[in-house]
Amino acid sequence: MATDVVTVGNKTEENIVCYSPSMITTNGVWQGENPLDYALPLFILQLTLVVIFTRILVFILKPFRQPRVIAEILGGVILGPSVLGRSKRFTDTVFPLRSVMVLETMANIGLLYFIFLVGVEMDIAVIRRTGKKAIPIALAGMVVPFLIGVSFSFMLHKSTQETKHGTFVLFLGVALSVTAFPVLARILAELKLINSEIGRIAMSAALINDIFAWILLAFAIAFSENKTMALTSVWVLLSTAAFVVFCVIIIRPLIGWMIKRTPEGESISEFSICIILSGVMICGFITDAIGMHSIFGAFMFGLVIPNGPLGLTLNEKLEDFVSGLLLPLFFVISGLKTEINAIDGVGSWAILALAIVLACVGKIAGTVLITLYYRIPIHEGITLGLLMNAKGLIEMIVINVGKDQKVLDDKSFAIMVVATVLMTAIIIPFVTLIYKPARKFAPYKRRTVQSTKPDSEFRVLACIHTPRNVPTIINLLEASCPTKKSPICVYVLHLVELTGRSSAMLIVHNTRKSGRPALNRTQAQSDHIINAFENFEQHVGSVSVQPLTAISPYSTMHEDICTVAEDKRVAFLIIPFHKQQTVDGGMEITNPNFRTINQNVLANAPCSVGILVDRGLSGSTRLAANQVSHHVAVLFFGGPDDREALSYGLRMREHPGINLTVMRFLPGVSALEEARSGSRRSNMNDPNVLTIVTDDDKEKQLDEDYVSAFRLRTANDDSVVYIERVVNHGEETVAAIRTIDQSHDLFIVGRGQGTISPLTAGLTDWSECPELGAIGDLLASSDNAAIVSVLVVQQYVGMGHGDHILTPDSPGQQLHEHFNFGNTNNRTQIRGQQPQFHTQP
Repeated sequence: MATDVVTVGNKTEENIVCYSPSMITTNGVWQGENPLDYALPLFILQLTLVVIFTRILVFILKPFRQPRVIAEILGGVILGPSVLGRSKRFTDTVFPLRSVMVLETMANIGLLYFIFLVGVEMDIAVIRRTGKKAIPIALAGMVVPFLIGVSFSFMLHKSTQETKHGTFVLFLGVALSVTAFPVLARILAELKLINSEIGRIAMSAALINDIFAWILLAFAIAFSENKTMALTSVWVLLSTAAFVVFCVIIIRPLIGWMIKRTPEGESISEFSICIILSGVMICGFITDAIGMHSIFGAFMFGLVIPNGPLGLTLNEKLEDFVSGLLLPLFFVISGLKTEINAIDGVGSWAILALAIVLACVGKIAGTVLITLYYRIPIHEGITLGLLMNAKGLIEMIVINVGKDQKVLDDKSFAIMVVATVLMTAIIIPFVTLIYKPARKFAPYKRRTVQSTKPDSEFRVLACIHTPRNVPTIINLLEASCPTKKSPICVYVLHLVELTGRSSAMLIVHNTRKSGRPALNRTQAQSDHIINAFENFEQHVGSVSVQPLTAISPYSTMHEDICTVAEDKRVAFLIIPFHKQQTVDGGMEITNPNFRTINQNVLANAPCSVGILVDRGLSGSTRLAANQVSHHVAVLFFGGPDDREALSYGLRMREHPGINLTVMRFLPGVSALEEARSGSRRSNMNDPNVLTIVTDDDKEKQLDEDYVSAFRLRTANDDSVVYIERVVNHGEETVAAIRTIDQSHDLFIVGRGQGTISPLTAGLTDWSECPELGAIGDLLASSDNAAIVSVLVVQQYVGMGHGDHILTPDSPGQQLHEHFNFGNTNNRTQIRGQQPQFHTQP
């Protein structure tokens, strides 16, 4: 209680004002107070529960590849009266009626800023770039569901409702016809379609759809906020149109002037950011004051902000806080209003099912009609129609406004919430089932270093996680001897983790323009990587560089890598090791997810793979080609991976600055005896013993032929040293390697998958990284005294034993072309011959 004494002339007035400042924060439980009786502790509990519930549901739904919006809507429904809210004690404790105002106010602030970000992300220029297809597809995807909504409204609208049937139709039609642009972007990224033609059309159509939906929503709100005065609706629409014109003519140039005042290369000032964030609130206030919902002002303000550094700076500053913390509150508010029990009786559920089926079929039918006109295959048209059914925040806003304005009753609202969830949930499973892009390469064709002709282009895919990976990969490529006769085409793939934000996914659409400042941290890294490779391209002849960016979750990133390798028909794929060197020479893990990516790439790659362990491969792209000097060692134990490693070493040997040492390990007497006894033990009861022995003999013959051809070609080359070492076990192998490790800066070794050799016996017992193979793991280990970069090579395995049939692209035909032999008719079938079975004596 406070007493306010005011003296006016000779008269004194005393006003008594009662207030309770302690209703915001508590004095503590030690004074016997319940924190949940106070606004701030209660709000913190509510926010914590919301975040925990939504995150748990995101985790549960992740294997089903459902977008986050589904988890958030379901989280709201679970916390609402449909599930947990059925308990009166839970509702009175956690979501009492007195707390709803605070909760709804914070939810609307979060919604205001999220809608502002949606407007910022929308690029109207995209519509022009995608041609004329997107506009008819968007309109067809809206008109048919809207008409279905009109007919459906007669089932739901009751004559007892206060609102006119026309207003009800508007809300229902908009809710059924809208496509959620941010949700669609997330779904396309999940399905790996964001960079495809169908993905670009879908994104553009969704953008157009959203703009039309906002216009229709403006009409719906204008007509819903008053029941009788038609003239008031006209004034609301006219003042809204004036606000839009004001934003375009006044606000947009002012923001452009603000951006121009920022020096090139510097970030937007904090003062400018504060002005813009305040502008969101002001625009929301203006549109709310004129009778339009506040979100319309925020959306329009975001739409007039030019695409560029400012937009992405705002996204980075707001996205995580707004969409991760505040936005789920909006879905909880929606959930608190949703009573699934209101959908009572078989008739109501039949109406719900009919609404979902008709709305989905309507969008698909409208989209397919237009796609057939443009001669797009029908399965792609159906896929587009399914994608356009993506619902989410925009539809939730529409039905929430409808509920607040009493246009929708409890039953209609619940039906629309359930329809939103189900219509969005079915998209990914159905699209996966229907749309299967045709493979663009023949799976039987081998793409390896060994099979690449010496007078043809050598295609390499270099994967980059961070700019730190760049120098060693560039030095490795430079040492790979690009020449006019055999140029190197490098596809540089910057790997970026996909987060929940749609802005991260859309970076792939931003074409790099020279001289422009980086849009965000990811773009800055991409620019740094691209600049380094462009510099490499300029200073080293016969190299062409094509930069790409893959943005996806770590769990499916290998699919992007393999897809690019297939599409670009690369022969060799280089991926960085998941550990990096520390100052003291040890190796530390940079990101455990990188290791999973590497393992998945090794299992699925359509070409040969090299894992590059970066321990400071010396060299500089600024030097002339003949000034670069490397000492490279190839360790050869036998098998397809080692032959691939030797092939790569042979290519590097053509470089004038490369000194190549090839150390071949041969089994000693005890190693041979151990191998024979082990073979007898394992094959004693094995019915396939003949095949196993034949395959082993065949591999040995291939090794002999390849090494003989290599020695013949390099016999007069002083830059090549060939050494043979006879060893009996792993310890002798390690000792032999250590005799040469001090004088070399790169080791190339085969991974040796599927082979068991007495030469490496005991080396795998304490292996840290089995994906590198026994020798690769030894050289990359922190315990290894020598600080040498390592390239672990796995040859593309093709289709297994059935792949021995000779094809025009197979290594059997390429083996001697690689060495430029003349008449080799007796040997051309080495790799292509059918297995010859011999009995064991």
